[in-house]
Amino acid sequence: MKKLILSFAILISGACMFASCNLISSAGFNSKGLPTPDVNNNERSSDEQAKLDHGIWDELLKKHVDDAGMVDYKGFQNDRKKLNEYLNLLSDQKLDDSWSTDEVLAYYINLYNAYTVDLILRNYPVKSIKDINGAWTSEFVMIGDTEISLGGIENSLLRKMNEPRIHFAINCASISCPKLLNEAYTAEKIEEQLEKVTKEFVNSEKNEIAGSSVKLSSIFDWYKGDFTEKGKSLIDYVNMYSETKIESGASISYKEYNWNLNEAK
Repeated sequence: MKKLILSFAILISGACMFASCNLISSAGFNSKGLPTPDVNNNERSSDEQAKLDHGIWDELLKKHVDDAGMVDYKGFQNDRKKLNEYLNLLSDQKLDDSWSTDEVLAYYINLYNAYTVDLILRNYPVKSIKDINGAWTSEFVMIGDTEISLGGIENSLLRKMNEPRIHFAINCASISCPKLLNEAYTAEKIEEQLEKVTKEFVNSEKNEIAGSSVKLSSIFDWYKGDFTEKGKSLIDYVNMYSETKIESGASISYKEYNWNLNEAK
């Protein structure tokens, strides 16, 4: 009987560890009526005046994030008033069909990144975002009258827009994450920005790419389906951005994810 209980405990422990590693990719599956225009079915640019000025966030990012994407969280703490002003600006918005696809996309990416910084600051000092209870499942982000989690923003809003490059634009405050871009995303520049961060991430040390074998970031494992739509293989997708071209039959493995805080030293 004791052996049976021990075996069951080990099984549960292993399942919990697996779930923890995949928490980002599974948290949040309810869009709560918020708009998720498909980038493939909508105009990707608009000549209309932007609905929202992300200037405050742009200023904070330029001041507290270096070119490698490392974050000065103590500096952000000192600028807490400005960050709160931006968070309130984001939360006061009422998104509707008058927003262009690019405006919605830029809004959700900035929303995710700004509230992730806010989450770290509210729990600072912290070694890892995974040490924060409910980091991706707690509904602490406000959009108008709607409460939503970081996992909800990613999985129920951004991923529904069918733009796989968002995975290289949102930042989960960890070393292995795509770097936090030190400028705000805007509707006017988002195509250029998404191309930039995707190419930089694919060719960074977060992947090990050779012609006959690749060791990719776990992001490509967790969200494989997002990168392999329309008959593309994962290698096809990576080859669109990789400076080293991968052979079609190359072996693929995935790197261990470093969840330590992406804090500038």
